[in-house]
Amino acid sequence: MSSSAEGAAATSGTPRVAVLASGRGSNFESLADAFRCGEIPGEIVLLVVDKPGAGACAIAERFDIPWLLVRGRRNRDAFDAALLEVLREHKIDYVFLAGFMRILGRGAVEAYWGRILNIHPSLLPDFPGLHAQAQALAAGVDESGCTVHFVDFGVDTGPPILQRRVPVLPEDDEATLSARILREEHRAYPEAARRVLNGVVRLEDLRIGENI
Repeated sequence: MSSSAEGAAATSGTPRVAVLASGRGSNFESLADAFRCGEIPGEIVLLVVDKPGAGACAIAERFDIPWLLVRGRRNRDAFDAALLEVLREHKIDYVFLAGFMRILGRGAVEAYWGRILNIHPSLLPDFPGLHAQAQALAAGVDESGCTVHFVDFGVDTGPPILQRRVPVLPEDDEATLSARILREEHRAYPEAARRVLNGVVRLEDLRIGENI
């Protein structure tokens, strides 16, 4: 597809990254640590949360990363407009979703087409959406994992950048499986970010099922 003029513009210099989070921020923390250690080119210059009191804010303060609250709105277009204003003000090049519990609308996705990443706790395309770990247990699969993918206009439908697999054990419940997957998420997201910001992986080069 053709992105908007802003989305099509090539980034220059050090990539400026915004992370969007809604909750505790453990994936945000793994990304912030990897950027600080120089494992990923670029810099996280902003955390955006949509819920007051999100745990990710305390992590941002520990890493000296500015954070802003963009309050939730019932109208997705209105939320997108408020979010895009913030991203433009901070000259953001890439957007990483890390436990962000909102679906971005078409305007936001178009503006950052090919430059929005998300992580999901399943081996996509299996078990998209909420409660992926519970879905995996209900299906009786013997393995699950996580997927880092580009964001497109669907829900967890964008081309995968990489996946990490874990076994599903007979004694697992949602909590134990989630914890096992989360450990892999903390490894997978920084690696996927490194590949994208180094130009090793681009959305336009991928098809579903490749590069995982």
